[in-house]
Amino acid sequence: MAKSKTANESEPVVIKKYANRRLYNTETSSYITLDLLSQMTREGREFVVVDAKTGEDITHNVLTQIIMEEEQRGKNMLPVNFLRQLIAMYGDSMQSMVPQYLEASMDAFRKNQQQFQEAMKGAFGGGPLAEIAKRNMQMFEAAASAFGTGMPGIPGVPGMTPPPPAPAADESKDDEIAQLKAQLAALNAKIDKLS
Repeated sequence: MAKSKTANESEPVVIKKYANRRLYNTETSSYITLDLLSQMTREGREFVVVDAKTGEDITHNVLTQIIMEEEQRGKNMLPVNFLRQLIAMYGDSMQSMVPQYLEASMDAFRKNQQQFQEAMKGAFGGGPLAEIAKRNMQMFEAAASAFGTGMPGIPGVPGMTPPPPAPAADESKDDEIAQLKAQLAALNAKIDKLS
């Protein structure tokens, strides 16, 4: 019985590159572009690019080509000094260590980026700052009830009942939450651009 596979569990998609430089996705039976391969990479989808004639794995060359096209579009992530240092490492006795070092560095960078994004999400939604705000409100209410002088709407003041909550307040909270989410999304987008 065949087991259904998710994108993360599945085998890498085989992309065939033909002599006319066209890329063929064997999973979807369609021709694709380097932009689509770039998108697949960003989505974490594994793929292997093979030369259609020889069967040789040319994934490295195609990924390098994607980086070159991104750099030509003005989305420079690789500083000139870094590129010079990288070129200087070719033929060096340490050359064999560079790929593992760069891969480990990038993995660490990605983990730090994810932790930062999670911390930002937590700070604005139910995280430590939200708990502090909740405790501050409880202390304010306790102080108001201790020093209460018949102020309507303050819980705990004898003889006073809080007015029913206004529906407009709920709507304004929803609007405020929506605005905060939009601001958070904008911050995440800026963080993504920086990384």
